[in-house]
Amino acid sequence: MTKKREYRDDYDEKTLFIPGPTEVRDDVIEAMAEPMFGHRMDRMTDLYTTIVEDTKEFLGTDNEVVILTGSGTEFWEATTLNLVDEHVLVPTCGAFSERYANVAERLGKTVHRLEYEWGEAVKPEDVRDAIESADVHYDMVAGVMNESSTGVRNPVEEIGDVLKQYPDTYFAVDAVSSLGGDYVDIDEHGIDAVFASTQKAFAMPPGLAVCVVSDDAYDREVEKGDSSWYGGFRRTIDYYDRKGQTHSTPAIPIMLAYRTQMKRMLDEGHRARDARHREMMEYVHDWADEHFAMFPEAGYESQTVACIENARGIDVAATIEEVNEEYDMAFSNGYGDLGEETFRIGHMGEHTVESVKALTDAIEDVADL
Repeated sequence: MTKKREYRDDYDEKTLFIPGPTEVRDDVIEAMAEPMFGHRMDRMTDLYTTIVEDTKEFLGTDNEVVILTGSGTEFWEATTLNLVDEHVLVPTCGAFSERYANVAERLGKTVHRLEYEWGEAVKPEDVRDAIESADVHYDMVAGVMNESSTGVRNPVEEIGDVLKQYPDTYFAVDAVSSLGGDYVDIDEHGIDAVFASTQKAFAMPPGLAVCVVSDDAYDREVEKGDSSWYGGFRRTIDYYDRKGQTHSTPAIPIMLAYRTQMKRMLDEGHRARDARHREMMEYVHDWADEHFAMFPEAGYESQTVACIENARGIDVAATIEEVNEEYDMAFSNGYGDLGEETFRIGHMGEHTVESVKALTDAIEDVADL
C-alpha cells in the first residue's frame, strides 16, 4: 500500500538529461503565471489559434494540428479508435511500440505484431511483406518513430512511402520523444497522424498532447462513424474551425508556456533545431564509442535519446546516484530488463553539445573512465 510522502519546499534543482521531461527555460515557466482567464473568452481563441497555427508553421505541414490537455500517448487510444475497425499491424521493437499494441488490444482490436529484437529497427520492406502476405486487411499501421527504451530511430519516412501504395491502410506514428528535435516531412511521406508530448523535444512543461492529422485520416474517421470522444479528429478539428478553441477545458497555463516556447522554436527554425540535435547525437555517440558502445542497431540511432551499452560493466545505478548527488544532473538507467545493461542520455529540447559535455564529464569522473 502506497503511503503519503509529503511534498517539500527544499528540493535541490537537477539538470535533466533523462528521456523526458527535459529542461524548460525560465521565461517559459514564467509564462504560466499569467492571471487566469476563461476557456471560452476571446483571449482563449487568441491563445489557441496562435499555438495551433505556429505549430503548423514550425512543422511545415498543411495538415490539421490538434493540441489537447493530456499525455501524447492519449493518441495511442485516439488513433486506434478513430482509424481501426478491426485489424492493426504494429511493428514492435521496444517497450513503447509494444505498449501501443497493448492499447489496441485493450480497445478490442485484433493486433498483428511485426516483432523485432530490442535494439533492432523496423524495416520498410518487412512492413510491405507483412501487408502483402496477410490474409486480412490492415486498417492501420501503428509505428513508433523514436523508441526511447532502446534508443532506436525507426525510418518512418520510408515506411510512409511504402504505405502510400496502400491508401486504405492508414499510418499513425508515435513521435512522442522526437518531434521537434528530429526533422520529419510529415506531408511528403504520407503520415496520417503523428503525435508528440510537449515535455520532450519541444522543451515545454508536461501536460499537452500534439497531433498532426491528415485530411485522409479525418475523412476515414467520418466514414467509419465511431471514434474517440476526447481525441476524435472530427470533434476536435470541427470545434477549432467553428470556435478557434478546444472542445473541453484545457490546461491554459501550459498553453501559455507553449506559446512562448513555440515562438522560440520558430525563431530557431525546424531545420536548425534538427541540426543542433544531430550535433548532440554525434557528440554522445563518439563519446559512447570511446568509453562504452551504442546499443541500437547501427544506422538507426535516435537523434534525441542515446541508449548506451554498459560494455565496461559499471554500476549504472550507483553512477546515476552519484552524478545526481555530486553534480546535480540526472540521466537514466536502461528501460526494464535493460536496467544495468544500458543507460540512457536525453539530449533534446534546449540542450547543446556544451551542456551534454558537462554530463559526460561528470560520468567520466564518477565512473573513473
